[in-house]
Amino acid sequence: MIWKRRHAAARKGFYNRKVAFLPIDEQLAYLRKGFAEIIREEDLKERLQLCEKEQRQLRIKVGFDPTAPDLHLGHTVLIRKMKHFEDLGHRVIFVIGDATGLIGDPTGRNTLRPPMTRAEIERNAETYKAQVFKILDPEKTEVRFNYEWLGQLRFEDMIRLASKYTVAQMLERDDFTKRYQSATPISIHELLYPLAQAFDSVALEADVELGGTDQKFNLLVGREIQRDYGQLPQIIATTPLLEGLDGVEKMSKSKGNYVGITEPAPEMVKKLMTISDDLMWRYFELLTDLTMAEIAALKTSGRNPRDIKLELAGRIAADFHPADEAKAAREQWLHDVSQGQAPEDLPLVAAADPRLKQCLLQTGLAPSGTEADRLIKAGAVSVNQQVVRMPSHRLEAGEHILRSGKRWARIQV
Repeated sequence: MIWKRRHAAARKGFYNRKVAFLPIDEQLAYLRKGFAEIIREEDLKERLQLCEKEQRQLRIKVGFDPTAPDLHLGHTVLIRKMKHFEDLGHRVIFVIGDATGLIGDPTGRNTLRPPMTRAEIERNAETYKAQVFKILDPEKTEVRFNYEWLGQLRFEDMIRLASKYTVAQMLERDDFTKRYQSATPISIHELLYPLAQAFDSVALEADVELGGTDQKFNLLVGREIQRDYGQLPQIIATTPLLEGLDGVEKMSKSKGNYVGITEPAPEMVKKLMTISDDLMWRYFELLTDLTMAEIAALKTSGRNPRDIKLELAGRIAADFHPADEAKAAREQWLHDVSQGQAPEDLPLVAAADPRLKQCLLQTGLAPSGTEADRLIKAGAVSVNQQVVRMPSHRLEAGEHILRSGKRWARIQV
């Protein structure tokens, strides 16, 4: 088969000689940050050592089905890890799933995902390419469309591929199991999706495949299928799913808790300043290149959390916009906040119940429990200038300034 050794020569391509002076353990530490799991890390270490010895690159495969025209920060957790492999001199292959998109990834679905049209796929793919190069180096990134090889498979090739995995193995996948047990339909073409993604790894002779934790099943299938085609099984590395601005649900455009990477810098900063102090550290870890030691130092610095959060927002905005625009966005946010200070003569109210929802009712900032829930979930309520989106949030002991829209209250817990 032509795909079995088609990339042998390309593997001997440019190798960043600077990496030769960086110990392998330090390379692993650099790559490890931001990953939830590496299977198997000892194999990755061996291949890094082999690359150093043979002065060749690892082939790092990542696939994206172009299901929506715009990417958000949740997607960039994975893209940043792609960039880290590029920093170490390796070849990242950005696979746009123009073939698998016609199937529709069933990952995390409890219903059938409608297949996309060819026109939708092509339109979204063009915007993906433009957006990923805000982070990746176009000279070090290979963009491929998987219809290039999947579209060439004959019927007998598909039968041979499908014979390498059993229905019982497919039903080990959690979302398929749940749908099967609840008598929710599973179409045959959905069972082909993991196999098609696995064949991408065969066609590209991937050394490493990256994906979110929800893709672990598919990535493991890739290891098995590569073995069947006489290749070394790829190492897989998964990234956590980034929580959205609400700190609860996965970041998603459909849930409205996202920050798009094409949004203007002021809008990015404004949105990021609404996250909780706890979530801020998660964003530092997954969305910046600060080391864990540097993040730990920030935690114990004694600085105002608001100022640290503003630094985070500025860093993220600067990843997608010129530095002067990111700086101006931070200054604009500070100006807007200073114009919205609470009146100095607010009466102090003793809280009867520390739950935020009850505090809104007690101070008259919400006329009913239903309206309090709505305002909080909509991000219209702040505590000490920090937006809180959980109605069950409990205020800590002490004095707090509450705001709902243009109305203010001061409460003592």
